[in-house]
This record gives sequence, structure tokens and C-alpha cells, in this order.
Amino acid sequence: MEFRGFDEKDFAVFEIEGLEPRMNALIANVRPKLEELGRTIAPFLSAQCGEEMFPHVAKHARRTVHPPNDTWVAWASSKRGYKALPHFQVGMFADYLFIVMAVIYESPNKTTLAESLKKNEISVMNLVPDELREQFYWSVDHMKPGGTKHSELGPDGLQTIAQRLGTVKKSEVLCGRFLQKDDPLLQDGDTLIRTVEETFETLLPLYKMAF
Repeated sequence: MEFRGFDEKDFAVFEIEGLEPRMNALIANVRPKLEELGRTIAPFLSAQCGEEMFPHVAKHARRTVHPPNDTWVAWASSKRGYKALPHFQVGMFADYLFIVMAVIYESPNKTTLAESLKKNEISVMNLVPDELREQFYWSVDHMKPGGTKHSELGPDGLQTIAQRLGTVKKSEVLCGRFLQKDDPLLQDGDTLIRTVEETFETLLPLYKMAF
């Protein structure tokens, strides 16, 4: 299967009411694309990270009542899972596609990243090219859409994230690029793959700070 990008029909699954109907639509329309993207990007990320990176597509298996409001593929250095490790993700909420690096609450690497963010404030603030600062966001909750633009974060905002990451048990941080669902590049598979790779390359120093 050739990766062809994402279209309006893919984002529309999040408007479907009910757990089973929405999951059926996700499985039929979106999951095959995430699986193909996972396989396509894995060799690139493995080369960038210097170790094999394995794709993991969200199954939403624990849900029994509420339908998911997002879905994703994650890449991590373990074949068994990704949540306890720093990882990369591409996924979607109803309104946008996200391309991020994440350290979520299950990961013991939170304290390492917290210290790195404090010590490397200038390089982290300069991580994103000027022309992309409006497209890059920081989030402290992977369950909720939205976040703070990199252009609006500032050193104080970064230090607040770092402090919380190092002291609050359920804390987490995600950083990456958001592309609105009507962005034409989402429907061009080759262009989107290049965009994902370029974004992960930008985020690689942040990923390495978590180790």
C-alpha cells in the first residue's frame, strides 16, 4: 500500500457518534494509513536515532463507552511498547494533524528531560526555524487538543513546563508541528512524508535530551 496522505473523510470520523461506529470508521479508513506511515518512517527514524525504532498504531482497546477523539502512530525504541519511552508521533484530532516528540506520564525519562530543558533553554528556544514558529506547539496533556505556540512560549513558559515535568507525577510534555486539516500538503503523501521527516529532524535534539 502506498501512503497517500490524509483527507477530509479521515478527519470526519471524529464526528461519528458512538464508540463502535467511530471505531469501525477509524479501523477502515484511518488505521491502514497510519500503519503504512509507520512502516515508511521507521527506517528514517532508526537512522536518525542510531537504533531501531518500531511503529505502534493506537488500538484504543481499553475504551468501552467513550469514542476516541484522536488517533495516532508512535515510534519508539522498544518493540513491546512506547508509552514508557520518549517517542515520536503522528496523529490527528478532529481539526488538525500533529507531528510531535512526546514524553508522557508513564515515562521515567521525565526528570532527565526536565533537567535538560532547564540547562539548555537557549538551544531549545532556538530549536524551531523562524518560518515555522507559528506551526510548532508545546502541550502538557496528550489527551487534550491544542497547546501553546512555540512563538508564544518564551523562556518563562519553558521553565514552567520543565519545573512541572520534574516534580508532578502525572506531568508530560509534547512538542511538534500542527497542520490544520484543510492544509493541502496533507493530501500529498510524498510531501507529507518529507514534512514528517523534516519535523522529526528538528525535534531530534529534544528527543536526545530525554536520555
